[in-house]
Parts: sequence; C-alpha cells; structure tokens
Amino acid sequence: MSSDITTVKADNIVGNANRLVPPSGGSGGHEWVQEAGVTQPAQVAEAAPGTVQPPSRRDRLRAATIEEIIQTARQLLVKDGPEAVSLRAIAREMGMTAPGLYRYFGSHEELVRHLCAGIFTELGADIHRAIEAAEPPPDLAHAPEAKLTVKMVAACREFRRWALNHKDEFGLVFGVPLPGLNDGRYDIADECALAFAGTFFTLFLEMWHKVPFPVPADEQIDPGLRDQLGRYRDALGASLPLGAMLTFLRCWTVLYGAVAMEVFGHMSFALEDPAPMFELTLGDLAALVGLRYPLPG
Repeated sequence: MSSDITTVKADNIVGNANRLVPPSGGSGGHEWVQEAGVTQPAQVAEAAPGTVQPPSRRDRLRAATIEEIIQTARQLLVKDGPEAVSLRAIAREMGMTAPGLYRYFGSHEELVRHLCAGIFTELGADIHRAIEAAEPPPDLAHAPEAKLTVKMVAACREFRRWALNHKDEFGLVFGVPLPGLNDGRYDIADECALAFAGTFFTLFLEMWHKVPFPVPADEQIDPGLRDQLGRYRDALGASLPLGAMLTFLRCWTVLYGAVAMEVFGHMSFALEDPAPMFELTLGDLAALVGLRYPLPG
C-alpha cells in the first residue's frame, strides 16, 4: 500500500464508492471486509438466485475470530508499530498458538493485507459520510458551485482529521509499503483501496459534469506526461480529457502531500499548528477545479 490511487476501471471505482458504507450503516467497516474475505466462491456459485442461506453458527464464529485477529493486529500496530504485528504476538494477545492463526490467514502478509483493507474501508466510509453531510450556507443552498465546494472541503478535512487521529494506520497504508504488500496481486486490500479512491474520483466526476472547469488541452501537456496520462485514462476506462486526468492527479498529490507532511512531522520545523496552512491548501485545491474557497460571503 502506498500513496498511489489504485489503477482500475472508472465504472468499478464509482460502483465501489457507492458500497463504502457498511451494511449496518455504522462505523464497523470490518464487517464489510470480513464478508468479502470469508465468503467462499463455491458457496456462492452453488446458491440459486434469491436462495442464499444465512451464515451458519460455525461461519459466524469464524468471522468473529477473524475480526478479533484483525482488531488485535491493529492494536499492536498502534501500540508498538508495524514491526510488532507478528503472528506470534497476535496469538499471544489472543491466548492462541501462532500455528492456530493459519486456520484463518495463510500468511503474515495476508493478515496485514486484511488489516489494510479494514483501514481503507473505515477511512472511505468516514469520508463518504462527511461528503453526504456537507451543506452550504442557507444563502448559497441553490448554488451548484457552493454545494460542490463544501463537499470537496468536507472530504479533504475528513481525510486530514482521520490521518492525524490514526497516524499509525495512515503510515501503514500510505507510507513506505511493508515487504510483500506490493507484489502485484489483486485482492481484498486492493478492492478496499479502490473503494476508498472512489470517494474522491466520484466527487471529481460530479464536479466535472455539474460545473465543468478549464483543463489544459492535450497539446499543452508535455508529450511524455501526455502518454502516461493516456495509459492511466485507458486503465481507468474513463472518458475524461487528458487535462482532466492531469487535474485529478494534481489534486491528489496536493492533498496527500499536505496531509502526509503533517502526519509524519515534516511541518514542525516551521509550524506548530499547520491547520491554517491546510486552509490555504484547500483554496489551492478549489482553484484547480474551478471553485472558490473560502466561499464568497
């Protein structure tokens, strides 16, 4: 896991973004992760449409144990850092044997990827709820630009708030990847990273379609960058101009850069409180997509 926005089809991004909030509507993102992780394809294939059976008691107990393992791994991550998240340490905390954990996860890497999946799901759900709750001032309630601006600001603020309150988790999924995590596979961690990315990409598409903003023409983009943007757009399956793809990536790098520098303590050389600086960053982000922040009063 790293700062990369997962490269996947645009229709999948939007679809997964709409599935971010856990079925219960609460904050328990791990339930969604467990369901994805423990469902057996053979069971699904055998079930006729509309006849999916409720999980058995054995399945419920297994899911509960998986949840406890993941939560224990997260507690160790926060308490002692990523190096402490070992199968032996988790087993010790849970009163199990390390070999016993292999009945639930085939390897340490698989466990950590499920942990990353849960973190992405939690973060994405929090951002999704912040976007949904964002409302402009009453006097601007009917202004499309104001509605989109408050949504964008809410998403970015929530990303920063969550990151500052979960620095260890942020470091795991957005910092230097642990060995074995970026090995080219596509699994539940990538699926949940995709859903997280969808929160921002869906909002970006909404801004582009409702209040189109100027973007560089193809000939204004460096040829080497233009070719890369073309491949990125093709991989996403998006129908946006290359300039819009460039703007999306610029927005992400500005946001991620500002938050990561603060989370990892790289602003402390100059600022005791970077919050006012982040407000300026929000203004820069708004300008990139043709919006204005702060809202005109």
